[in-house]
Amino acid sequence: MRHLRIDGYDIAFVEQGSGPPVLLVHGSLSDLRHWAPQMPSFAAAGFRAIAPSLRHFWPEHWDGSGGGFTIDRHVADLAGFIAALGTGPVHLVGHSRGGHIAFRIAERHPGLVRRLVLAEPAGVLDATLLPPGTQPASYADLIGGAVELVRRGEVEAGLRSFAEYTGGPGAWERRTEERRQFARDNAMTLLGQLGEGRKPYERAAAESIRAPTLLVGGALTQPAFTRVLDALEGAIPGARRASIPDAGHSMSRDNPAAFDAAVLDFLRAT
Repeated sequence: MRHLRIDGYDIAFVEQGSGPPVLLVHGSLSDLRHWAPQMPSFAAAGFRAIAPSLRHFWPEHWDGSGGGFTIDRHVADLAGFIAALGTGPVHLVGHSRGGHIAFRIAERHPGLVRRLVLAEPAGVLDATLLPPGTQPASYADLIGGAVELVRRGEVEAGLRSFAEYTGGPGAWERRTEERRQFARDNAMTLLGQLGEGRKPYERAAAESIRAPTLLVGGALTQPAFTRVLDALEGAIPGARRASIPDAGHSMSRDNPAAFDAAVLDFLRAT
């Protein structure tokens, strides 16, 4: 594990391979370990795979207090991280909350992104991306119950609730013990999410994306994630779409071979 110091914070990361850089951004209740299945296959395909942990995620053991846990902070951290690599623009792959961060980097710092892969980017849509008459959802309403359980010290119950938001009933029990431990190691980061300033996806922001974009979804995923993918596919210029069979929201773990093949085919495209 290595570190890069960005704005006074040491960002932990791992890397493997050489060639064009691919930055892999993890989602909620996860960290750089999420991408372990992708590191060797991306390296074998001729890419430099780089997986950082976002500020306050493992290996840091954050207690949920203080500042520094916002979408804007994480976007700025990763923009600084990419610049500090000194490689020029990167291929940027983001999953879930990491997909939202990757989307914002491509929106705000287009010169840093060669190709963009959004694997079920988490969040909600604003009125400009919804059918007429549809009421916009609140992200706080989707995860508030899980956050409150963690706040009260009922950590395992909160993690189970959040897992069911992303994967449906029984999702926590279906996860491997390794993945449940990732969530336990990062449980306190849920306390930061209600005040993190995550904006809904907007049509103007999506239409501003200039990097070639691949939207990836699990064939067995929850409807909330499909709605976001559908809306972004219709708004991001030239966006492509891939579906990963036998996989839900955690597609890079559920079916890593199919996920890797879809992403690598896109990254190799000219």
